[in-house]
Amino acid sequence: MLDKSVTEFTELLASKAPVPGGGGASALVGAIGIALGDMVGELTVGKKKYADVEEDVKALMAKAQDLRVRLLACVNKDAEAFEPLSRAYGIPKDDPSRDGIMEKCLRDAAAAPLEILDLCCEVIELQREFADKGSVLAVSDAATGVVFCWSAMYGAAVNVKVNTKAMKDRAYADKLNAHVDEQMAKYWPIAEKVYEDVYRRFC
Repeated sequence: MLDKSVTEFTELLASKAPVPGGGGASALVGAIGIALGDMVGELTVGKKKYADVEEDVKALMAKAQDLRVRLLACVNKDAEAFEPLSRAYGIPKDDPSRDGIMEKCLRDAAAAPLEILDLCCEVIELQREFADKGSVLAVSDAATGVVFCWSAMYGAAVNVKVNTKAMKDRAYADKLNAHVDEQMAKYWPIAEKVYEDVYRRFC
């Protein structure tokens, strides 16, 4: 997926091909979001005005670069996990192996968006620091980035839940759902506050 051009990726996304889907798109949006935060760092380091936070910003940038790579990897992870699930739905319902295959595929398909969700939560924490410490000339990009990651977090969450909904093992499904709910409750207000704090600077 990552070798495709933007045009090819979006054309596939718009088609009836099973992949990429919402999970992979969320991972890509999250990666773009943290790339914007990293850009804020690039436009901050080396400036005398921000010398007192330069080392902090450099540390943020290193974390941002790692998170961007990991989110991009999730584009492929999501595609690789969903394709077997899409085939499993075609197994006849009277096939005795269907339930076991489906359960494994559903767990695998939920794992990638769950990872995307958790990575986006980490990204939101970084964006808060980029917005607080970054150059005022680029702080709007931190706000844009946090909105992208906010959206990616929501996209990942619903892609976990579409899979847990179909699981037979309700204890496992409930465990994943509870984790999603906890992360959303904690991080969406942080993302909202980062955006609103930056937005108000221009009002």
